[in-house]
Amino acid sequence: MTFLLAVVLTLTPGIDLIPGNFTPGSQPDGNTIVVRAKSGLIVFDTGRHVEHTQAIVDYAHEHHQPVVAIINSHWHLDHIGGNAMLRREFPGVKVYASGAYAGARKGFLANYRKQLEEMIAKKPEKTFQDEIALIDAGDALAPDVVIDSSRDVLGLELNLEKDAVTAGDVWAFDPKSRTLLAGDLVTLPVPFFDTACPANWKTSLDRLAKVGFETLVPGHGAPMHRNDFETYRTAFDHLVDCKGAKEECINGWMNDAKPLIADADPKFVRAMLDYYVDQKLRGANACK
Repeated sequence: MTFLLAVVLTLTPGIDLIPGNFTPGSQPDGNTIVVRAKSGLIVFDTGRHVEHTQAIVDYAHEHHQPVVAIINSHWHLDHIGGNAMLRREFPGVKVYASGAYAGARKGFLANYRKQLEEMIAKKPEKTFQDEIALIDAGDALAPDVVIDSSRDVLGLELNLEKDAVTAGDVWAFDPKSRTLLAGDLVTLPVPFFDTACPANWKTSLDRLAKVGFETLVPGHGAPMHRNDFETYRTAFDHLVDCKGAKEECINGWMNDAKPLIADADPKFVRAMLDYYVDQKLRGANACK
């Protein structure tokens, strides 16, 4: 299977990827996967920026199918930010996600909004204002159906991981094509530890390894085959378990994950790891 850099990548007949974007100096969009079901389109994660979500709308119009279901892997804005636009465009759509968004609204997102207001007071940039607008969308980002256990949605097998990347992470498996949609349980160029419990995340990856997938689509980064995932899992385990000097841990990731991050800016990768090792892997509140 060959994956080419394009606006839409075909993973398998009936399943396409709208790649996200993550570059230094800008907020990311997560990957979006679109599954063409008989009743309409199933969208797995909706991005953050208008341009990304508009690509989903354009896809629906091109294929003459409505979006009938949205599955959010987790509550981070780069995965749920497009929910409001898709609800306006497709009023009958149902959103499936864990119940973790409710807690995030009162905690992480409320605190983030205060930080944005402080930054705007110093420098009123549009990007900060756009972030506040996303947070203020409120109920328009929330699920209609809360996923609290494994279940089937239009042929996709949904599963829930608790207290891994967030308080609730939904992943999906299509048994027909053997495609696993992992959300941020797998991310490149590094694992995103901002709201994570690394030990539980490690256990979740062990569970994913038992799934009979051929292709895994991460929340950020290019699709993987099983050998790529095993490379990722090994690199993740070594990073989380690293007890040596910070630079040793960073170098370990750079070496272990080298086949997966060959196209990434090494300075960017090292800067992210420098923060995560200190603040998230060795911080007192790593699992809160």
